Amino acid sequence: MYKELLDKLYKYHELSYLEYLELIKNRDEVRDYASLLASKTCMKYYGNKIYIRGLIEFTNYCKNNCYYCGIRASNKVAERYRLSKEEIIECANIGYDLGFRTFVLQGGEDSYFTDDILVSIIKEIKALHSDCAITLSIGERSKESYKRLKEAGCDRYLLRHETIDKNHYELLHPKNMSYFNRMECIKNLKELGYQLGVGFMVGSPNQTIEMLAEEMVFLKQLNPAMVGIGPFIPHKDTPFKDKNSGNAELTTFLLSLIRLTLPGVLLPATTALATIDKEGREKGILAGANVLMPNLSPLGVRKKYLLYDNKVCMGEEAASCIRCLKKRLSKIDREIVTDRGDYALMNRVLERE
Repeated sequence: MYKELLDKLYKYHELSYLEYLELIKNRDEVRDYASLLASKTCMKYYGNKIYIRGLIEFTNYCKNNCYYCGIRASNKVAERYRLSKEEIIECANIGYDLGFRTFVLQGGEDSYFTDDILVSIIKEIKALHSDCAITLSIGERSKESYKRLKEAGCDRYLLRHETIDKNHYELLHPKNMSYFNRMECIKNLKELGYQLGVGFMVGSPNQTIEMLAEEMVFLKQLNPAMVGIGPFIPHKDTPFKDKNSGNAELTTFLLSLIRLTLPGVLLPATTALATIDKEGREKGILAGANVLMPNLSPLGVRKKYLLYDNKVCMGEEAASCIRCLKKRLSKIDREIVTDRGDYALMNRVLERE
């Protein structure tokens, strides 16, 4: 029965809420089959290509107090930093020489980085590297701000919705943060033509499998360009410090469901997955993922950007990281490529089918 549901998802790329729920409940019976179909789907559209995105974590200041996050405003133990414009550009230059053609500028919601400053950074990176894509992951902003950043040359925007369930959202965030505002930001980004990335934590406190089935329905309706999921991992200096971590097996199964639901999506095997399982990257890719995000941030600040505890690859130079990844991926018949890997191109292929 459950294999038949997966066959249906493989063929039509959509199930009902109750069908997703049945698969998630009974995943132990079909995990390997789900991975097989998801890997087959990914290979159909992308071959054995794995796209790399150069992650530049440029500020760990944040005005928010999300209960799960190590850089929350109330964490007085966090050692704060901001990279200068020159330091950010240097990270991009180093990444370009290593073959990166997408840069992900990620940070907390830091009011220091105004639209004017960000526009200046985006324009300079684009002037130096016109063949590259720029992704921002800097949280909630006004539609006017998103518009300015898009006009400056920003191609993609990552804004995890964290959870589709409003009550659950309110358990993860303080009262001054609005579920409806987060969803409005996602809507605005899509309307402005960004290649949009969303996502959620697997196994976050009070999450249920019913919520995970709702996530699948939501993702199908939204049709984002990228989905980033990873296991919840607690941070010792947050209100959720004593909560249990998520797990790798549920995360990889959901990666397979996402690949089958959104066959052309860009789907990372996240650092969180690699943190909780030393073979997490490989398991994620074999389950349908096709993106990795090595860290281009200066070594001196990496240990300061800790959203959760025990994050991997804190002291590894980008060049050595790429060599290591190439070696590991070759063992599972995957190859790192340096092109941008634009979702828009793949979406046109899907529309022709």
